[in-house]
Amino acid sequence: MTTTESWTIQKLLNWVTEYLKNKGIDSPRLSAELLLSYVLGLKRIELYTQFNKIVEQEQLTQLRELVKCAAGHEPIAYLTGKKEFYSLELEITKDCLIPRPETELLVERAIEFLRTRGGEQSVCDLCTGCGCIAVSIARNFADCRIVATDISDAALEVAARNVKQYGLDNRVKLLQGDLFEPIIAGLPVQRSVSEVGDPAKFDLIVCNPPYVSEPEFEKLAKNVRDFEPRQALAAGVDGLDIIKRLIANANQHLKPAAALMLEIGNEQGEAVRRMLEDTGRFDTIKIEKDYQKLDRLAIAVTK
Repeated sequence: MTTTESWTIQKLLNWVTEYLKNKGIDSPRLSAELLLSYVLGLKRIELYTQFNKIVEQEQLTQLRELVKCAAGHEPIAYLTGKKEFYSLELEITKDCLIPRPETELLVERAIEFLRTRGGEQSVCDLCTGCGCIAVSIARNFADCRIVATDISDAALEVAARNVKQYGLDNRVKLLQGDLFEPIIAGLPVQRSVSEVGDPAKFDLIVCNPPYVSEPEFEKLAKNVRDFEPRQALAAGVDGLDIIKRLIANANQHLKPAAALMLEIGNEQGEAVRRMLEDTGRFDTIKIEKDYQKLDRLAIAVTK
């Protein structure tokens, strides 16, 4: 692609798609659409209603640099600074794990559970990252207040902007710290969550924790392994380091008949089930598969 000739949107879409395809990039057409939409400030559908529009030289230069990065396997979400999740457009930076479609299943089950209960519900979202789970739940279930924690200050800054974008500042509180540390009884942070009742007890705890084993991490696709934050992915030799700590401490933060919902690795179902059973604290335990028939969620309800 040169900047010395005239390029229409249609011509650019076709060229970028073919270029990314030849570089082995997944979903090259979608990637081309997202990059061009970002550069032109258009919605994806508008690309097709303005097929014959000539793209300005300045925009061509910007697009060329982005395409070069994409061809090097840098994720499109990091290049455009945004990602769609549960029908919401969220800000994303390299400080955050990019939300996956699989995690939408966790959000779906959380909302379904909350809708079976009466009164205002208190929710805790651990390892919130960009805040995708907390924001999605709050947007789709009005009668809840959410406390969301993350160990990364930089990720929480992104989450704060996503919370603000959807006007949820008064319903989603963001706290920095490792898992439950910011919300245990006795910390000053109690004042932040006093509105939801007992500061240490919740009707629902959700979490998409790091769960990739060290051997699996080394085999991840380049666009994941080389660009997304390792801290948000890897969790020890078996990928269960964070999940083990979370399950060991979850019960003291759950009300009776409350739920714990975790996203898990596709080979971790039985191991996580045993951990939940060994606590003796849960009345029902379910391992749910995703749309590819792989273990994806662990759902447990307290006695």
